[in-house]
Amino acid sequence: MARRISRKRRPSPRRSRLKRLLQRRSPNAKPRWQQWPYILGGLAGLFLIYTIALDIIIRVSFEGKRWALPAHVYARPLELYPGLKLTAEQFTHELEVLGYRYTYKPNEPGTYTRQSDRFYLITRAFQFWDGKQPSQHLEITFDHKEVESLRDASNDKSMSIARMDPPRIGGIYPAHNEDRILIKLQQAPSYLTGALISVEDRNFYNHIGLDWRAIARAVWVNLRGSGGLQGGSTLTQQLIKNFFLSNERTLWRKANEAIMAILLEWHYGKDEILEAYLNEVYLGQDKGRAIHGFGLASHFYFDKPIERLNLAEVAALVAMIRGPGYYHPYRHPDRLLQRRNLVLDLMAQQGVITVAQANSTKQSALGVIQDRKKGASSYPAFMELVRRQLKQDYREKDLTSEGLKIFTTFDPRIQTEVEASVKNLVKQLDRSRGLHNTLQTAVLVTSTTSGEVLALVGDRDARYAGFNRVLDARRPIGSLIKPAVYLTALQDAERFTALSRISDEPIVLKGRQGESWSPKNYDGESHGEVPMYQALVKSYNQATVRLGMQLGFGAIADTIEDLGVKQNIPAYPSMLLGAVEMSPLQVARMYQTLASGGFRTPIRSIREVLTVEGKPLQRYSIRVEQVRDVNSIHVINSILQEVMRSGTGRSVQKRFPSKRAFAGKTGTTDDLRDSWFAGFGSDYLGVVWLGTDDNQPTGLTGSSGALHIWGDIMSRLDSQSLLPHISEQVENLAIDVESSLVGNEDCEQRVYLSFVKGTAPKNYADCAGGGTR
Repeated sequence: MARRISRKRRPSPRRSRLKRLLQRRSPNAKPRWQQWPYILGGLAGLFLIYTIALDIIIRVSFEGKRWALPAHVYARPLELYPGLKLTAEQFTHELEVLGYRYTYKPNEPGTYTRQSDRFYLITRAFQFWDGKQPSQHLEITFDHKEVESLRDASNDKSMSIARMDPPRIGGIYPAHNEDRILIKLQQAPSYLTGALISVEDRNFYNHIGLDWRAIARAVWVNLRGSGGLQGGSTLTQQLIKNFFLSNERTLWRKANEAIMAILLEWHYGKDEILEAYLNEVYLGQDKGRAIHGFGLASHFYFDKPIERLNLAEVAALVAMIRGPGYYHPYRHPDRLLQRRNLVLDLMAQQGVITVAQANSTKQSALGVIQDRKKGASSYPAFMELVRRQLKQDYREKDLTSEGLKIFTTFDPRIQTEVEASVKNLVKQLDRSRGLHNTLQTAVLVTSTTSGEVLALVGDRDARYAGFNRVLDARRPIGSLIKPAVYLTALQDAERFTALSRISDEPIVLKGRQGESWSPKNYDGESHGEVPMYQALVKSYNQATVRLGMQLGFGAIADTIEDLGVKQNIPAYPSMLLGAVEMSPLQVARMYQTLASGGFRTPIRSIREVLTVEGKPLQRYSIRVEQVRDVNSIHVINSILQEVMRSGTGRSVQKRFPSKRAFAGKTGTTDDLRDSWFAGFGSDYLGVVWLGTDDNQPTGLTGSSGALHIWGDIMSRLDSQSLLPHISEQVENLAIDVESSLVGNEDCEQRVYLSFVKGTAPKNYADCAGGGTR
């Protein structure tokens, strides 16, 4: 057995030198007991400086803007009036989007009942840009597809118009995604402050920020290990922790909390501290959005303003303070119910309510709403457009901190129809072409009269908050560019009309490096001399290139810019067939000007912006600028209507009544990589793109792909027909296809075209009886 040798550890040379240095004293050094006052004085000075720094932090925060308030974004408010095209089912969906609750008998704002085609509802009060609108009792009757009557149910009088409160569709949040609705202490129900003090801080109005008795009680409970209802932190300490500090459990953080709580109580009154607590406390999570304060929580969980919370609802919110996740009303309702009842008992013990009130209230259900209005937007693509347009006028800091109210052009009803069409048809087209779920889409719907964006889908999954193809997918537009070529010609009414003959013979163009380019028609045929309208209706490439070379690249580029597309247009022949990359938004700008009759109306997503107090900040009014001759626009639009009747858009016409007239154009790019359609009636413009993100062939032309989605959307929206343009400068005529002379109903093959006065044929076709007009 080996003998263990015990050795005394030698101190390290470094440690020995340090010890000798500390022990060395100068001959004049004072005894250690005389040095302590200096040491303590120095520490006290450091503590004072540190306390002053904390004091400055507190006062700067509390005397300035305490919270970064997100901007709240709203859809358009639905305006009801007799004759409005809206079905009872569509109105029901509108109420669901708004979060209105169905009840047997409406008795509070945000509730409704339905009896066949008659609705009774109580609207919510709302602060609009033109003033505060009070709550209204409405009776609305529908007849088939429109509003038949509108009455004020409180006095049984007819109404000409009523405005619903707008649906909230999202927010623009600060860095930590905190959301809150600020309230004043006076708005809080008396039960709320009583419950808070009973449960969280019984000695609130007596302590100086720290409650030594509560701390001692908490320590004793912890030592006994028996659990308890109350911790040692006061409401002031909780506010400090939530407002300034992290949740880490360290002595340093607790020391800071205590010092700052005393300082806060020194500078500010109890009511001001309590009001700040009501607005700061964390009460749950809505996906990426943090729910802070009782003002927002009352709406989020009970769909009520805080003033209208009852005792049970107040107790439930106070119960959640200890752990919004642990006492989550949807995941753990039993836990929350038990905790809520405990809060009621504590309120009774403290004399805030009676025992009888507590016992009767404990019999009620939690009452939280199941279909909550989401703060995180369900419409990410539209919200991205809103953000980009807002950034032209506001700083990012203002958007995420000033509590702005953003009123947009978004129409939830139209969005629902667009999404349904995309969901059904993209999947069908994807499967029919064997693309294995790679087919993507972008859809934009605007108002033809105002340029307002009504609906937007930037992905085949409309809820996807990633790459927004409407805004950022720049793809060759193919034949969508051709109306700009023909419009350039029609601007010169003395040289060109819809019946002017142009050549559709093969053409070979030589490049600077000696290379040649010879475009072909989609059908592989040449068609000789054809009238201009036919070249556009049938989308002949050879005729378009010949006409474009005659007009010049610069003139066509100017037309495209006037129509609303601000970008460099390449000056080479393939541009004439759409070798120009644009986003669907840019395409919409171009066709918006055609749809509005030559008046350029910027596409917009925002109507009004209000401050957090409800004061108008900026109005985004409609701006209209005439950029092209109105007469030539009506001529080109008549040709685009013929595209829908007999050209590349004819396959979709069967979806509509025979008299319904639309204008539009298909677009297809090389190897069938992109499928486009842009078209409009008198009310809506729709732009649809289909393709793959990796630019692979889809096997879809504009007619076989995008056109079908466009037609389905317009059918769902019951889009209205274009009306014939009536003016002293333009005439609309039936033209016999064979002779290109004026026809009538007796001509079997006829087209309907517009002409600037004095440029139309003078003679009638034989099928129309012959002779001169």
